[in-house]
Amino acid sequence: MTAIDYLPHYTYDDYVQWDGDWELYEGFPVAMSPAPMIIHQAISFAMARQLGNQIEECEQCLVLVETDYKLGDDTVFRPDVVLVCSEPNDVYITKAPEIIIEVISKSTAKNDEHYKFAKYEAEKVNYYILAYPKELYAKVYKLVDGKYDKQGDYSKESYTFDETLCEPSIDFEKVFRRFRK
Repeated sequence: MTAIDYLPHYTYDDYVQWDGDWELYEGFPVAMSPAPMIIHQAISFAMARQLGNQIEECEQCLVLVETDYKLGDDTVFRPDVVLVCSEPNDVYITKAPEIIIEVISKSTAKNDEHYKFAKYEAEKVNYYILAYPKELYAKVYKLVDGKYDKQGDYSKESYTFDETLCEPSIDFEKVFRRFRK
């Protein structure tokens, strides 16, 4: 037996009782970093605002920030920004969002770029965006035939999410402009 065999396996029922900010990776608790840096929050807010403004008239879709996405009884993530359509649950997200945005922090990069990438792809999230606040660009991935296809690196361009119900876009020039030197 290894040390991992002795670690407790937690579920969503355990998770909701914990103080602080956590995610749950296949039964293992992962503490979220301290409050994100100001640039992280500003970039997250800018993208959420752009998406939210564009879908105001779309009654089936919502833009949410830092909302639990329950992938299973032992896996819960809290993405920075999501666009959900026709989500029936009012406690947490249960269906694959149309768009998930993760703003990369040094402490979360590996999880966001690898573990969550694979999970979101398997869950069939249509678009996954990784935003890099230090470098001021974002990678946009689109689900094509069950696999993520990189659409490009975006710094000063716009991208339209044409595989979503309301087809919003993000103008990355506006997202990153105030942080350029």
